[in-house]
Amino acid sequence: MGIANWEIVIGLETHAQLNTASKIFSGASTAFGAAPNTQACAVDIALPGVLPVLNRGAVERAIRFGLAVGGTIAPRSVFARKNYFYPDLPKGYQISQYELPVVSGGSLTIRVSPDGTATEKHVRLTRAHLEEDAGKSLHELNGSHVVLGHGKSGIDLNRAGTPLLEIVSEPDMRSAEEAVAYAKALHALVRWIDICDGNMQEGSFRCDANVSVRPKGSDKLGTRREIKNLNSFRFLQQAIEYEARWQIETLEDGGRIIQSTVLFDPATGETRAMRSKEEAHDYRYFPDPDLLPLVISPAWIDEVKAGMPELPEDMRLRFIKDYRLPEYDSLVLTSSKGMADYFEDATRSTMAMAKTVLGMGGQEPVLSGVAKLVSNWLMGEMSAVLKDREMFIEQSPVSPAQLARLLIRILDQTINNKAAKDVFSSMWNGEGLDPDALIETKGLKQISDTGALEKIIEEVLAANPRSVEEFRAGKEKAFNALVGQAMKATKGKGNPQQVNELLRRKLG
Repeated sequence: MGIANWEIVIGLETHAQLNTASKIFSGASTAFGAAPNTQACAVDIALPGVLPVLNRGAVERAIRFGLAVGGTIAPRSVFARKNYFYPDLPKGYQISQYELPVVSGGSLTIRVSPDGTATEKHVRLTRAHLEEDAGKSLHELNGSHVVLGHGKSGIDLNRAGTPLLEIVSEPDMRSAEEAVAYAKALHALVRWIDICDGNMQEGSFRCDANVSVRPKGSDKLGTRREIKNLNSFRFLQQAIEYEARWQIETLEDGGRIIQSTVLFDPATGETRAMRSKEEAHDYRYFPDPDLLPLVISPAWIDEVKAGMPELPEDMRLRFIKDYRLPEYDSLVLTSSKGMADYFEDATRSTMAMAKTVLGMGGQEPVLSGVAKLVSNWLMGEMSAVLKDREMFIEQSPVSPAQLARLLIRILDQTINNKAAKDVFSSMWNGEGLDPDALIETKGLKQISDTGALEKIIEEVLAANPRSVEEFRAGKEKAFNALVGQAMKATKGKGNPQQVNELLRRKLG
């Protein structure tokens, strides 16, 4: 039949570690990187007689998520014991939520471009529930704090009891690209509303992908296999693509898919079965007798709602309306709260300086021109260096106010765009954060003196008679060549607009 005759069906289960200072049922620290078993208290290691106490901050973060996705926040939800036996689970069960989760429903909007045309899709959410994390098994050489001998394993219970919000989607995604777009949108959202730091390397945000295939046109779901603990978007895409191909080839060769849990091996790019997939009844869920039902009042929801930030979609529409930004710019700038906040701070600072230094008013055309300049720099130079250094914009050594001081020198024509990029690079690399001082030290001030530029242009025209002749014969490329020669003669410091105007005037 071939892959084109099959449809891939994907649902994601995502574990977002909530950024509370203490664990969900104890006062132990959740800080990452401590020596093994130094942040596991009596409750976490399940000593006899201890009782869990629910962390209010974890509940508030769950409410915040429910509000952000338009879900239903349960007025009464219940914690259950999920029974299974692993060495890193001290109690022999995990406290989670099953029949009555804290959040039900909601959706997340994703944008994908399968054929170069951006399309919008709404992925429905099944639920989001609170639970505790398990500990971690260490094998042989793991981490800087412990060295285990060959063939040996150890258990680190620091992570046991860390608060998680498990977010379960409906099987609405039909390609690895859609799954990655969903995961990225969810990752951006939990960081935006400040419930999770999103650090995938530290395991703060990890995905399980449920993948199945079915013949195109069929409405019957195929047998799914769950790929566990994918902690990068690249691995998520590779794992789904491999798994889908494997399932299709298996079915076309006459085999059958057995519901199971699989692991992805980044070294080989392959998935491999770990165990048969458990069903809910295998975990013997029952209400935890040590915890009362969680009751969330309307007043509590209103209190959390009052502290919510402006959501990405609302901000995106405001950027288009208030700053007259193109659709694409508004999407990029609201891809993270850090980027959106930086844009607004830099735009406000640039506008304030423009009014003082240039006497520019706050009228709409001026504001939109400044906003577009800031947007271009954030999507261009700033994004390039952040990607190269693998950093978030919050870590930028160049503040919004410092970037504004650089951009005002473009607006007042002290420097041209090329020189500004040189100054920005110096600011980023620690050569100084005062754009004016760097412009002076590097001798980058733009030549805007008409007399000086006229003299240089006359010399360029005299030295390039052939280009002059070609331009007068109607070849526009010859004009660009003359501009290039003039800019070279000014060592890149000529005002490009003036150079163009003077050249055209001289060429008559």
